[in-house]
Amino acid sequence: MTEIREYNMEALGTEKKKNRLIKNLIIFACIIAGIILLAFLGSGIKNAIWGEDQDISASGPYIATIYVEGSIAAGQRDTFGLPVGYQHNWTLEKIDELIADPNNRGLILFVDSPGGGVYESDELYLSLKEYKEVTDRPVYAVMGSMAASGGYYISAPADKIVANRNTWTGSIGVTIGTLYDISELLETYGVKTVTITAGSNKAMGSSVEPLTEEQLAIFQSLVDDAYEQFTGIISEERGIDLNEVKKLADGRIYTAEQALALNLVDSIGTFDEALDEMVEEYELYNCAVIDVVYKDNSLWGSLLGGVNIPDLKGGDVTAILKTIEGDSKFPISYECELLK
Repeated sequence: MTEIREYNMEALGTEKKKNRLIKNLIIFACIIAGIILLAFLGSGIKNAIWGEDQDISASGPYIATIYVEGSIAAGQRDTFGLPVGYQHNWTLEKIDELIADPNNRGLILFVDSPGGGVYESDELYLSLKEYKEVTDRPVYAVMGSMAASGGYYISAPADKIVANRNTWTGSIGVTIGTLYDISELLETYGVKTVTITAGSNKAMGSSVEPLTEEQLAIFQSLVDDAYEQFTGIISEERGIDLNEVKKLADGRIYTAEQALALNLVDSIGTFDEALDEMVEEYELYNCAVIDVVYKDNSLWGSLLGGVNIPDLKGGDVTAILKTIEGDSKFPISYECELLK
């Protein structure tokens, strides 16, 4: 007797796809586990190769180039905890090394930044001032596509500021960010909040309560003080009357040509032209040029540096909360909102 078997080809195809998916997931999980294991095995030598301990080495006289690219903020890390963008503490340490290095003959600060935190911008400014005062060596600031707000702030102490012809700079002002009141949104979703404080203004700026007039005035005083510091530095470093500085320091962005006309920059040119000018003016003909650049050479960074984690969240409320989080990145900053 012949047995007749019937097969559901669609079901078989689905089962094969399911098995293939499970197999691929297992392989992917094993790869990730291996990466994590290798990273932990390499963690013992992390400090030696992470980047913090990299020395500036030169066998003879040299001009150093330090790069400030991206937001001027401390402790910038990605999803895996790897350093990304401008590394603030590392940069300050390298400037200290340059001060102590007799082979160093000058410093070029390359700036391509929308600005950043008031505290970090001022720290870098003071570090560059110290370099100039202690060493009496030249400092040039060369602007990339943007050197706005805090990016201009850190350029101000340079002996010469050279802007690329396509640079956007200026944006001289201070922001405390956008403060949101989402109390009505929470009410729509039936969410109630209670904030417990001691001090009537302790929770000012909370996104779940409207600002009072008194709190608004307090915040305004914070940005006003930082604004006075910013404009005062420009007046001192650029030799412009303070009243004139305040006329142009309304937060607007200037092109390179506009900045040159306002004496905010000294010339328009390229990095190479700025370097040649420094060499000629200070007779640094026998100097090498060394780029002082942060590099993450850790095993963890090598394995995962290019991996992006997708955002799996969605929905209107999530989008709103992400916007709020982004606008609250700096409590108070010299940063251009448009360019950040």
